[in-house]
Amino acid sequence: MTAEPAVGPPPATADATAPPPSLVAGVGASRGVPVAEVLDLVAATLARAGYASRAVTALATVAARAAEPGLVGAARRLGVPLRSYPAEALAAVPVPAPSDAARAAVGTPSVAEAAALLAAGPGAELLIGKRKSAPPGRAARATCALAAAGTGGTGGTGTVFPAPATDSIPAATGLPHEPDLRHHGDAEVRGADGEPTDLTDLAVNVRTGTPPAWLKAVIAASLDGLAAYPDGRTARRAVAARHGLPVDRVLLTSGAAEAFVLIARAVPARRPVVVHPQFTEPEAALRDAGHTVERVLLDERDGFRLDPAAVPEDADLVIVGNPTNPTSVLHPAAALAQLARPGRTLVVDEAFMDAVPGERASLAGRTDLPGLIVLRSLTKTWGLAGLRIGYVLAAPGTVTELTRAQPLWPVSSPALAAAEACCTPAALAEAAAAAGQIAADRAHLLSRLAEFTGIHAVPAAEGPFVLIRLAHAAAVREELRTRGFAVRRGDTFPGLGPDWLRLAVRDRTTTDRFVAALAGVLAGGAAEVSGSGRGGGPAD
Repeated sequence: MTAEPAVGPPPATADATAPPPSLVAGVGASRGVPVAEVLDLVAATLARAGYASRAVTALATVAARAAEPGLVGAARRLGVPLRSYPAEALAAVPVPAPSDAARAAVGTPSVAEAAALLAAGPGAELLIGKRKSAPPGRAARATCALAAAGTGGTGGTGTVFPAPATDSIPAATGLPHEPDLRHHGDAEVRGADGEPTDLTDLAVNVRTGTPPAWLKAVIAASLDGLAAYPDGRTARRAVAARHGLPVDRVLLTSGAAEAFVLIARAVPARRPVVVHPQFTEPEAALRDAGHTVERVLLDERDGFRLDPAAVPEDADLVIVGNPTNPTSVLHPAAALAQLARPGRTLVVDEAFMDAVPGERASLAGRTDLPGLIVLRSLTKTWGLAGLRIGYVLAAPGTVTELTRAQPLWPVSSPALAAAEACCTPAALAEAAAAAGQIAADRAHLLSRLAEFTGIHAVPAAEGPFVLIRLAHAAAVREELRTRGFAVRRGDTFPGLGPDWLRLAVRDRTTTDRFVAALAGVLAGGAAEVSGSGRGGGPAD
């Protein structure tokens, strides 16, 4: 491998006992570069600076190469975002090793060095200058440079950021890395080919052992009526009675996810705000509908708790989860109620509220708060993610507007039968018992996690999942897969980064098996990941 002289401190100055800086690897690549070649080059460049592959927080390149499979695949393998910039933006960044070949190929005299510096933000320092890959027997197809982030901040509690229009953003905005809003936990339990695996699933928040046998029987019995068009009136009345509401305040949906799409399309908004970190589909739906979305980023230092004053006064659409996915924080009902006001639509996603004992802090039965929309899902507690059933609770006029945005017969007859069955007194009693068991199992998980000095769990978790922070989480997650466990990466949630993982609450036996696997990873497995499996004329 050939290299330009290193820029900045020599490798010997890297303190192995200190936390690494925020490192960005700028990568230039020719068409068709293999993933393995990119990974090998990034690993070698980081090693030159004294760091392992897990220290990198982002890859960066020119916009003309943003969809290059070798770069996209390398970023996924590393568990980091791939940021891209227009050639003209890169051309404006002074670099020590400009290239005429790169200028001819992609319109800028540098990709690797300029992209690394631009992505690392104001005050960034180039640690390692441009290096070329050295595949055996052929010419290099990739270049890499390494930069350390400057002092530009990412904002603290209640900081409002405009969400980018695309998945690639300028570092100058001060935003954290731009996450993949369409990544969800089900992707963690599938193989590279998309097929299911035999991994123990701690990534998806659906209760295990569901749907129960009695609910399966109800759904099976509904199949005899498939020749008729679905009629949701009975199920709608059941949901209304369950919450003590008039039936005209209920809208049945194909899961809570459909409700976000309906809101994005039907609710007028000049300044929509999404409180993060939280479930990403609300923002994705708003963006798909053409809205410019702002984010209120809650802060770990405050336990990711909501301060109503952090939401802009003139925000006319506010979306917040309670309990929030992925933080597991349950915001007080009084705090959420402060967000309601005339002229504003307040959407509270209560998809996991039935997993909270007593459903305390729920706003589902409130009719006194202006503009309130509460969303519920039946897929988590009852194991119906494949059936798709949820509902909206809102003022009758809002329900009418959302209904107009729905297609005809949006909820299937089996899903309607399930909705009705899950609202019976016996089903509610079963859900309440499950919530109590989840609380006990969560306490056991938190106590076991507390045995590790390097793991920090978000305190006061109230949902059926726990959010944890630990160093080198991406490498830990990959190594856990080899040991039979799938966990949810956290860096796809706005406001979090590569050191976060979400764990679904499971029974004590499963938790103890997981903790044993985690202990093995932290004892040396993560270090092995950073050095294994990292195999396979660049536009530099």
